[in-house]
Amino acid sequence: MAELAIDRGFLPAYARLDRRVQRAVDAAIGKFAQHTHAGLHLEKLAGARDPHIRTIRIDQFYRGVVLALGEQRYALLNVLPHDDAIAFAVSRRFTVNQALGVLEMRDQAGIEEFAKAPPQPATEGLFDGVSTADLVRLGIDPDLVPLLRLISTDQQLESLGTRLPETQLDVLSGLASGLSVEDVWAEVADRIVSGVDTDDLLTAARRTPERVAFVSGPVELAAILAHPFDVWRTFLHPTQRDIAYRESYSGPALVTGSAGTGKTVTGLHRAVFLAQRLPDDGSKVLLTTFTRALADALSRQLFRLTADPAVRARIDVISVDKLAYQIAARGKPVTIADDEVMDRLWEVAASSGPTYINRAGRTTRFSPTFLRREWEQVILAQRLTSLQAYRDAPRKGRGEGLRAAQREQVWVAIDTVVRELAKRRLRTHTQLADEAAAIARQSPPPYRHVIVDEGQDLHPAQWRLLRALVAPGPNDMFLLADPYQRIYDSHVSLAQLGIEVRGRTRRLTVNYRTTHEILDLSVRVLNGAGAVGLDGETDTLRGYRAITRGDHPVLASHNSRDGEFEALIERVGTWLEQGVEPHAIGVAARTGQLVKTIGKTLSDAYIPVADDKRGVDGVRVATMHRLKGLEFQCLAVVGLDEAVLPAPNAVASAVEDPHAHLQDLQRERCLLFVALTRARDVLYLSHSGAPSSLLPEHR
Repeated sequence: MAELAIDRGFLPAYARLDRRVQRAVDAAIGKFAQHTHAGLHLEKLAGARDPHIRTIRIDQFYRGVVLALGEQRYALLNVLPHDDAIAFAVSRRFTVNQALGVLEMRDQAGIEEFAKAPPQPATEGLFDGVSTADLVRLGIDPDLVPLLRLISTDQQLESLGTRLPETQLDVLSGLASGLSVEDVWAEVADRIVSGVDTDDLLTAARRTPERVAFVSGPVELAAILAHPFDVWRTFLHPTQRDIAYRESYSGPALVTGSAGTGKTVTGLHRAVFLAQRLPDDGSKVLLTTFTRALADALSRQLFRLTADPAVRARIDVISVDKLAYQIAARGKPVTIADDEVMDRLWEVAASSGPTYINRAGRTTRFSPTFLRREWEQVILAQRLTSLQAYRDAPRKGRGEGLRAAQREQVWVAIDTVVRELAKRRLRTHTQLADEAAAIARQSPPPYRHVIVDEGQDLHPAQWRLLRALVAPGPNDMFLLADPYQRIYDSHVSLAQLGIEVRGRTRRLTVNYRTTHEILDLSVRVLNGAGAVGLDGETDTLRGYRAITRGDHPVLASHNSRDGEFEALIERVGTWLEQGVEPHAIGVAARTGQLVKTIGKTLSDAYIPVADDKRGVDGVRVATMHRLKGLEFQCLAVVGLDEAVLPAPNAVASAVEDPHAHLQDLQRERCLLFVALTRARDVLYLSHSGAPSSLLPEHR
């Protein structure tokens, strides 16, 4: 009986196929175990660079490309129109990396073509500072080194890189982006294998779970093919796997890395790994994140990752706000003060509140935004319960200092809001988190392990709650965060909250989701600004890179919003006609009003729009905030107008608080960065009227 494995590259290819062709693929795979019957033959190809390559007939127009691994094991690599399949098959060669022992694919025909007209040697080569011994030690094939010595520009490396094995391109991209040999060695050292048999493709394939998934049977295969895009997202790359499946961390561990580096999928695998090892005594893993939408996305991905109901039952997936509510409410209803209520309360407090002399020399009042942030970022963050405590408290990150008399006035204004909330029996989510933390500290911790995704947006009160839910010790907390995706106001030092991650911080640098072209635009949105991480250290994007290539993002300008929406309908319709699954398409906008209008516009054009409340699948239309943690094969980000982004009501006045003004502008940049990096293959941008100043082309 033949055993079939699925190559990671097959899944997005399958997802793009017409449903008719998908059914033909399903039928061909169904016959695969008896591949000598029913007219299904594995055919060798004349002129193939790899003797292990085969093809199978799917229908009259399509063929599948298969790699014979040995011992009646085969990996399905791709499904393409006949001529494209033949071209793919004859040009590829599979080898075993002599240092890492993993299975690698290269475009051998492309490398041969590149070598026929190599770049002219320059005065300084891109890898002149790296010895041949170091390149080989890092997993570069010795026969590629002479060609690499001719590379002198990033553009030349990109041209060659599209033909190289992904693992080796990763190493070369790291070196080219400014990482030292030892930096790159730190990324690969744990994966070095001794005694590699470079002729054993099967062992190499089993050693490469980030690329090849062996299918246990028809049930698992059917589940994979039912949602190929979702399953593609659960594959781990080597560095991610090393982090997720480490036997033990001696205490809290922090995983940092910017968008697309796989923090979330690493956390999901860690949750499953820990849950599988729990004893049958009711012990549980908590998997939590900032919002309900993100928690729902984690639940869906967890369902794709493991089919074992016993493992799923040991993992609680819940947002930190809902968790705080359940603990603090104790079964009794609690009314949460919504944004509209809070906005009115802060406006009233500000209208009769303290005054100060602004930078223009005029007497003015502190704004509602200033008072709200002072309450959340200073008073609640430090659990200040008296005026004296507030007088003495540091206000790091809050701009210019306040005199003692001003602090007293600010305290009085804030206290009127707190008292009014109590009078109305209302509480904010942050207040609930603080109450829940106090309650949790009085009982035995309910969880054995806590995993936190999108940690950069959690408030100190929420961190205090999470710390109280798990006893300190090995593997207690596994934290995932990216300060460059901080889109809320929280700034946290974990050490000050009793969560010490020093010595247990790992950084992911390779973006596996987004193409080089999309990532280049997204990073330029950040304007080169640095960010402080949860460990209190300045984070960096050094070495952050994408290793896949694609089309450049499209930026479309329109004279009117109606014209912009007509173009959006055409764009989304084209993606659907190309076979992109509706739920693999996203549309993002800055405001809820724009989202509502876009959803109706697409629906009126008979384009299915996702509706979670009614359980309707379709194109996901959401605000930039709501897209956090999600990803899409094709993404449109629309309404990028000067008057919409940055959002006027989200940016403090430069006159009132210049420090907060700069922080707010950077947060809007981070929000746009988050939105753009949700795209995997295709990114479309549009605006009507003057474009946003945050778009790099218009800075």
